[in-house]
Amino acid sequence: MDHAAILHHAVNGFAEGADRDDLMQEVLLSIWKAIPAFRGASQQSSYLYRISHNAAMTWRRKQAHDRRREESLGPAPIASNPHPQVERLYESIRAFPPLDRSLLLMYLDELSYREMAEIHGISESLVGVRLTRARTKLMDQLKEELHGVE
Repeated sequence: MDHAAILHHAVNGFAEGADRDDLMQEVLLSIWKAIPAFRGASQQSSYLYRISHNAAMTWRRKQAHDRRREESLGPAPIASNPHPQVERLYESIRAFPPLDRSLLLMYLDELSYREMAEIHGISESLVGVRLTRARTKLMDQLKEELHGVE
């Protein structure tokens, strides 16, 4: 897998519009700071997943906190996307709790449960349970939206 795709998926799964640029900067900074600690005990891609997804989840928590304080300013405009179906999928994924969101993104990138468990420091069985529930909920949401449009 292309390492840039790992960063792209994490950023698009946790941010939208102009926030994507801010999050990408945070992710790249986190990777830059973490590079000296990489000892080769895991694959480079697993290390990048761990760093980028943890940075994205931390960024998202900070954004939620900041937005609660600034909610009187009103919602930010949404940037248009040349691929509305892909944006809709990311929009649906962004509605999930951070861990489930991260697991869904890694699932779409075809990581194994073992790799996901290693990245998040949880058991493979917990990955399976959380991912099964999240996939089912995501499919239900997308089906409901599809049937609502017809």
